[in-house]
Amino acid sequence: MENELQILLAEEEAEAERVAELTGYLREELLELDVDDVTTLPGEEAPPGARAVEVAQIGALLVTLGSSTNALNQVITVIRSWMGRHHHTHPSLRLQMGDDVLEIHKATDDQITEAFEMFLQRHSPAGAEP
Repeated sequence: MENELQILLAEEEAEAERVAELTGYLREELLELDVDDVTTLPGEEAPPGARAVEVAQIGALLVTLGSSTNALNQVITVIRSWMGRHHHTHPSLRLQMGDDVLEIHKATDDQITEAFEMFLQRHSPAGAEP
C-alpha cells in the first residue's frame, strides 16, 4: 500500500535483544510524528527444528503514514537522525513503499543523504516539497 512504509533495521553482529531494543526506541520516536500508526511486523514462522529467531525479523516496523503530505519526510528525518546516532555500529536499513525498496548498508553520510532525497522525490505528490 502506498501510504505504508516498511522499515527493516539491522546492526552488524548485534544480538536479537539489541536490535529489538533499538527498534523499540525508533518506534517511540516515530509515534511522536504525524503518522497514523507504527507497528512491529511479526516474523515468519520458524522452520521446524530452528532454535534462533532471525534478527532481521525483530527489527521490522510498519509505519502507516495517513493523509499528511509531510509524514514521509518526517519519518525519513527521524530515521536519518537514528542512523547518525548509531553510525559507529554500522546499522543497515531497508525501506519499502509499495514496490520501491531502498537499502542502505555501510554508506557515507553523503550517500545516505542522496538516497533518502531520491526516495522522498519518488514518493512526494506532484508539486509538493520533499
